[in-house]
This record gives sequence, structure tokens and C-alpha cells, in this order.
Amino acid sequence: MAPAKTVRVAAAQLAPDLHSCKGTLAKVLNAIDEAAGKGVELIVFPETFVPYYPYFSFVLPPVASGKEHMRLYEEAVVVPGPVTALVAERARAANMVVVLGVTERDHGSLYNAQLVFDADGQLVLKRRKITPTFHERMIWGQGDAAGLKVAKTAVGKVGALACWEHYNPLARYALMAQHEEIHCSQFPGSLVGPIFAEQIEVTIRHHALESGCFVVNATGWLDDAQIAAIEPQEKLQAALRDGCLTAIVSPEGVYLAEPLRSGEGIVVADLDMSLITKRKRMMDSVGHYARPELLSLAINSKPGQCRHAMSKMPGDVEDRPTFMAEGKEHEFLGELETASNN
Repeated sequence: MAPAKTVRVAAAQLAPDLHSCKGTLAKVLNAIDEAAGKGVELIVFPETFVPYYPYFSFVLPPVASGKEHMRLYEEAVVVPGPVTALVAERARAANMVVVLGVTERDHGSLYNAQLVFDADGQLVLKRRKITPTFHERMIWGQGDAAGLKVAKTAVGKVGALACWEHYNPLARYALMAQHEEIHCSQFPGSLVGPIFAEQIEVTIRHHALESGCFVVNATGWLDDAQIAAIEPQEKLQAALRDGCLTAIVSPEGVYLAEPLRSGEGIVVADLDMSLITKRKRMMDSVGHYARPELLSLAINSKPGQCRHAMSKMPGDVEDRPTFMAEGKEHEFLGELETASNN
């Protein structure tokens, strides 16, 4: 029998540069180099790590957040663009799969995006957080299910979700049904307080057990000076502390390395991929344990669009006599339906 495949993975807990996309990007590239020196084949960074998570939106009222929101626009990442080109180059040089969270700028809107670069540097997945959470809805637009996919990479089938998307069981099931092997989860860290870390622990261990896959989870970190810079009022600074749990979990719900709960660092572990079959032998949620004739999931995988091409536009003057002539109403409605389906 051939030996079981082993994959070495890493989860990075780092503090962003809250003033510069370039500063945070430098930390990403350095972390990739450091992980490469340890033989890492896949690395996961925190939620919207580049340029930085919008911590300001959690503590500032909307009327006072305009300046910081505008600055985030200026530092946000265009995909593809210079930032993705540099990350792709470093991933290729390190022969490493890189999962990076960014605030993406698409013209006049920002999105919480997750990028998966394969070991050859190709961007094999870009997805947007389906529904930003609470304060985040003032910052990011809504994503769609076009990116709710598992990417085939050099280390296996990789899926990704951000933060409280893990509380959307149908989003998780969409990835499970595609037989993800390594689930990459990202949280902001340094938020809410200790209870947030406790919730993360429950969430990632449950997903590992339910999906029968490995989970590599990365959270961010803020030091005291950064917290004070975001929120000078000491009584509100507790909202930007703790909430960190960078960890790697097996399909049996077991930590494969000591989780990192404070400070900067990189958690590294080896994944014995045979554990996936060992877990699913007992309970395969999308296989012998599923009952698709009773319960199933429907996914609209079309990208969200604000413009749809139509063969004939309602309201065109030259079309009115033809479309709206007596007995032609059904023909008009039928053409609209056909166009919208295309």
C-alpha cells in the first residue's frame, strides 16, 4: 500500500500595518518566505488582512467614520492588480498555496474577498463574503455564490469561508458537497473579547467534524499601540482585544498544534490526509449519511450583476408597435423571460 499523503500547512497570526497596504503586503511576503523555510505547502492569512480589517467600523459611529472609510478605499486591493501579482510571484517561488483575505475594491464598492493562489502562482479562486456582519455592512457590499466553490490545488481540494459565514450552514454545506479536503477559515481577531475566541473554537472544530476535512484557521492581531490609535477611549478598547484563535484542526476535531491566542506567530502542522477517509468511514455528511431525497441544497452560482443584456429593450420606440400590438403581450413577456434566463 502506498504511504498516506502528508501536507504541511501554516496559519499566520499577524498584525497588519494600519496605515499602508504596502506595509501589510510586506508582512505577507515575509511570512510566506518564513513558512517556506519550514517546508510549508499551504499558508492561510487572516480575514481581509490586506490592507487591514476595518476595525474602526466596530467602534466609530457612521458619522465619524467617513475619513477612515475613504482611506480604506485608497488602500484597498484591485483584483487582479499589483498586489495579487506580487503574491502570485511569491507563491510560485515558494511552491506554496496561499490563501489571502483582502478588502477588494471594484470601482465604487468594497468587498470582503478571499483569494486562493495555487503553488504555481495562479489565482484559482476569488470569492466574496456573502453577507457582511453587523457593522461590516457599512463597509462592504454583499457577495454572491459564484465563488462558493472548492478549488483544486497542489495540496488538495481547498475551500474557504470568512468569519460568521460559518454560521450559515448552507454555505458550509455547499463546500462540503464539493468534497473539500482542507477548509481555510479567516477571522479578524482582536475583536469583541475572549468570547469571540471561544466561539471560533466551537465553530472550526464542529466544521472539521461535520465535513470530515481539515480546518486551517487564521485570525489577526492588534498590539496595544494599534488599539489606542483606533480607539483612544480606554473604556471602549476592550472591544478590540482578545478574540484570537489561530489553529489547525483534524477531521476528528483535534488540534494538530498548540493554538495561538495572543501575539504574532505562525502555527504549523502536518496533515495526514488519510484521516479524511477515517472520519468519513463513520459519517459522511454528503455521502452515505446524507438523505438527498429528503433534504438537498439549491445554489444560484450566477455572479451578481446590475446589468443584463436584452435582445430588445422595453421602451424602444420602434419596437412598441410590434411588441404591444393586439395579441402580442405574451410574446413580449416571453422574450423578456428568455433574455433574463440568458
